[in-house]
Amino acid sequence: MILTVLKAACLSAYLLALAGLAGLLPAAMAATVQQLALVLLLVHAVELVVMFKHVRLYRGSLAASVILTLLFGLLHWRPLAQAAAQAAARSA
Repeated sequence: MILTVLKAACLSAYLLALAGLAGLLPAAMAATVQQLALVLLLVHAVELVVMFKHVRLYRGSLAASVILTLLFGLLHWRPLAQAAAQAAARSA
């Protein structure tokens, strides 16, 4: 449940940034939301590089996993890492 709420918050930040670019928000608010979205994307890009071994564990395509990591960061790759750790513990 909390994971869904946090993912919705990430998507909301990106959607508000796009709304600001489209001129649907006041200028000051648009600039702030766009900066927040840019910071989120940059942090998630660093996560992508650092945690790539976990990003690769996604059962879908690697491109989809990269996009999901850029959008959601640890909200995407951490459950993958936890599942892999649990599987390794079961097989050991």
